[in-house]
Amino acid sequence: MLFLLAAETMFFAGLISAFFVLRLAAPVWPPPLQPRLPVLVTGLNTLVLLASSVAMVAALRAARRVDTRALMERLAATAGLGALFLAVQGYEWARLIHYGLTVTSGAYGGTFYTLIGVHAAHVLGALVWLAVTLVMATRGRFADGRLTHLRACATYWHFVVGLWPILYLTVYLL
Repeated sequence: MLFLLAAETMFFAGLISAFFVLRLAAPVWPPPLQPRLPVLVTGLNTLVLLASSVAMVAALRAARRVDTRALMERLAATAGLGALFLAVQGYEWARLIHYGLTVTSGAYGGTFYTLIGVHAAHVLGALVWLAVTLVMATRGRFADGRLTHLRACATYWHFVVGLWPILYLTVYLL
């Protein structure tokens, strides 16, 4: 897991560095006549994703107490909040595309959709892992106290959640 997270960190560091290179080379950012990013809605959506991390912490606590029902509820809440985050992102993307911001809109659109899209793909992958973990929990897999799979899933979830405020600050606010 540590090697995966190190690789992911380097990958996103490279993407963020490329974003800054392109942004600093541009005479005006964002370019004129390009739609502005939905800062407020995405800020609220950030809170949704952060809440999912709190739910994951609660799931781990429930697993340590061998409270399978609470574990399943907390994992489902984590997944629900993560899915809500992706749904809101998808809705905002559709609106931005409607207003003319596409991946072919130059460096502004290209970097936006690359950075945010790659993160969305990671959230989706983490949701799949979370779904598998939830199924395992419903089958009593963690009742014996062996939580390695659950801890690994939680670690990756927290990584994906922790990465988002960095991307939000970089892409939406700076």
